[in-house]
Amino acid sequence: MIDGWEEKGSDGVDNKNFNTPMEIAEHTVGVGVKKVNKSWIKQLMVGLVAGAFIAFAAEGSNMAAFNLFGNPNAYGLGKALAGAVFATGLMMVVIAGGDLFTGNNLIILSVLEKKTTVSQMLRNWFFVYIGNFIGSVLIAYMIVESGQLHSGANGLAAVTIKIASYKVSLSFIQAFYLGIMCNWIVCLAVWMAYGAKDIAGKILAVFFPIWLFVTSGFEHSVANMYYVPVGILAKAKVEYAQASHLSAEKLGNLNWGTFITNNLIPVTLGNIVGGVLFVGGIYWFLYLKKDK
Repeated sequence: MIDGWEEKGSDGVDNKNFNTPMEIAEHTVGVGVKKVNKSWIKQLMVGLVAGAFIAFAAEGSNMAAFNLFGNPNAYGLGKALAGAVFATGLMMVVIAGGDLFTGNNLIILSVLEKKTTVSQMLRNWFFVYIGNFIGSVLIAYMIVESGQLHSGANGLAAVTIKIASYKVSLSFIQAFYLGIMCNWIVCLAVWMAYGAKDIAGKILAVFFPIWLFVTSGFEHSVANMYYVPVGILAKAKVEYAQASHLSAEKLGNLNWGTFITNNLIPVTLGNIVGGVLFVGGIYWFLYLKKDK
């Protein structure tokens, strides 16, 4: 038995279709080593595709729920529907292959185990983060230029701009705490996916935590690399800006500067705390740290 889990069958063969928490921790260390040893261009590109996957999930969740978002009495239901669709993004990252800055916060386990260095981890975070941003903004640009936001008589455009406006209107501390809670859950989703040995198990491990974080309204830095830029690009089109019914002041406050200072920086810092401290650090202490 390992932490209450049956390790092997009566024949002594490891026949379970999951990893125990300790095995997940050991696996995560190995994954971290592989991630930091990729060339910078591969780290950038694996980040780019993951950013695109999350952006696809974000635009799909908006499409599914924009009518519900417009109705205060159905807002929570809209968030639940959006969360169910959004979970597809991390499924594609985990199964098809890709790296998210948020999930890569778990590289901290390999650092704490002295298998990688802090500088290697930070280098990986940098290139993956830039790749996530490029992939997300690329999809945002194509969504706006494709005319998809005309959906629902510009209703989708209106909700898209309102979501972006809300995100840049958060205070630093609000965005920071929402970022902590988000990546606490997202890194748990990745952790649980490492615990599954088959595709179905990975899908289930990812779906429920991601559904929870989106329904809760927490802030994810990579997802916001789509949500806010698509709103900024959309508001530049007069018909979309008019459909949002936002004041000139709120539309003016939605720009690249407020995106970075009011949302991306505090959310990213919160994501780091949530992933590094509350998942990576705690599980390293529980399962890998050697007792004196």
